[in-house]
Amino acid sequence: MNEDRKKMLKEIIKQLHSGVPPQEVKERFRQVLEGITSEEIAKIENELVKEGMPREEIQKLCDVHLAVFKEQLEKQKMEIPIWHPVNILMEEHKIMQQLAEKLMAVTNKILKVTDASYVGDEIHHLEHMSRDFTDSEKHYLREENVLFPILEKHGVTEPPAIMWIEHNQIREKKKQLSNLVGNYNTAGFQEFKNKLAEVTEALNSILPSHFYKENNILFPTALKIVTEQEWNDARREFDEIGYCCFTPPQLRVGPNSIESGKKEIEKTPTLEGVLQFETGSLSKDEIEAILNSLPVDISFIDAEDAVKYFNKADKRIFVRTKAVIGRKVQLCHPQKSVHIVNKILEAFKKGEKDSAEFWITMNNRLIHIRYFAVRDGNGKYLGTMEVTQDLTDIKKIEGEKRLLDWKN
Repeated sequence: MNEDRKKMLKEIIKQLHSGVPPQEVKERFRQVLEGITSEEIAKIENELVKEGMPREEIQKLCDVHLAVFKEQLEKQKMEIPIWHPVNILMEEHKIMQQLAEKLMAVTNKILKVTDASYVGDEIHHLEHMSRDFTDSEKHYLREENVLFPILEKHGVTEPPAIMWIEHNQIREKKKQLSNLVGNYNTAGFQEFKNKLAEVTEALNSILPSHFYKENNILFPTALKIVTEQEWNDARREFDEIGYCCFTPPQLRVGPNSIESGKKEIEKTPTLEGVLQFETGSLSKDEIEAILNSLPVDISFIDAEDAVKYFNKADKRIFVRTKAVIGRKVQLCHPQKSVHIVNKILEAFKKGEKDSAEFWITMNNRLIHIRYFAVRDGNGKYLGTMEVTQDLTDIKKIEGEKRLLDWKN
């Protein structure tokens, strides 16, 4: 995109934000708008935010942008394989939009009724639709945790951030619908109808607009800049997060398995002193610091019952010294409890159990002790991990303390 065109596109968005009617802007910049692409719009939004335009302001006026750019955006053609992450997301969009329309139809039926005893079937339909909307969370999680990070690596940061704002708005409406239907009470039928109409109208307003932006700006941009290997990796990540109850079964079958993803990672060259895991890479110093930063005591015994490792948590609950390394775990316990330790280990080794837990009071503190069988990807027993945690203060937690409540 040349600099003159970029300046003109910025000017278009600035004029829209200043309140110039979309049709007037369209006429004034008709030549510039010819052939505009989703990628260009994404880049311009990135630059405007860097220049100080509030992200929330761009999100608020996105529909106005689309009124101007719509004609050109709809000329874009996308050919996508059925297994492709973008195809899955777009097909889910269609189903969720149909779901919102059905919600509107059922709501309209309920609004015409004055006696709650006549809407039993409709309430039943609402319960099913509310569950589907709740289950649609996996759709948004796949976008936020797979697609958005990939786009950000390619320098496209603002469209994902704006879409995430809208995701949270949708979440709030889904939550309202779920609470409303879950607490349905015939005694407050008129109030129920009023609130149902409000949330139904909101969903039918935000979903089509949101899906249109993603289908015509976010996804086409992604298809132009994301590599084939990144799409293959993304599909495996989609499979791990999972799909919605309404995602068509034929879309869930892909050419790539999680196992093939592991093999790709195994082939990835790594720097000296860095360990490559399936979910990332860490140096020895990073691994040690992470394990020591955990708010729990960890000890690990190998497949032969010998103590192999313990972390150095800031406030250890049970004393551990390096002298225990290599010591049989049975020698670390009082004789009266060794037979229980052996029973647990035997059950872990046979695959009969995967965990065991206990809790005790020590110095007026509630201590939670858990044992976990550690197995490799094929289920082979590698050893047992002991995790000890002080639950005393955790048990006192009530209500909510959100990220936005944090004060330094």
